[in-house]
Amino acid sequence: MIRTATVDDVPVIHTMIRELAAYEREPDAAKATEAQLREALFGEHPAAFALLAEDAEGPVGFALWFRNFSTWTGTHGVYLEDLYVRPEARGGGHGKALLAALAEICVERGYARFEWSVLDWNEPSIGFYRSIGAEPMDEWTVFRLTGDALHNLAGVSNVNAA
Repeated sequence: MIRTATVDDVPVIHTMIRELAAYEREPDAAKATEAQLREALFGEHPAAFALLAEDAEGPVGFALWFRNFSTWTGTHGVYLEDLYVRPEARGGGHGKALLAALAEICVERGYARFEWSVLDWNEPSIGFYRSIGAEPMDEWTVFRLTGDALHNLAGVSNVNAA
């Protein structure tokens, strides 16, 4: 079963984010707190949204997403930040059901794109994504600014962003 997360789900989402970080070989990189997740998902101006996959035992996976925007299509899209299914529940259709629920959100709302990133070594996920018709964007390279580089560049600006 797939359902929209509630504020009461923040602790289990937080736990699964930490499990995902361990799976992705970065256990210390997941620094978000439950309070930060609560504000991001359920604050006055939510920055992200979450779906939960459940079985008879309870939550077994989640998808955390946010809206993006394409200047080319002139429409919003969905960017899937995290998709995670606990190891004992993998192969049970939960990941596909979470992706299908997000695809349904896109179609219902007229969003033109549904995008996400995957680590290049994660062959099981890459194979799964290809099996549902997703195509890799091999010609694109993700860039990221963090830490000192982010602060150094911000110090160059003399424009106040909204």
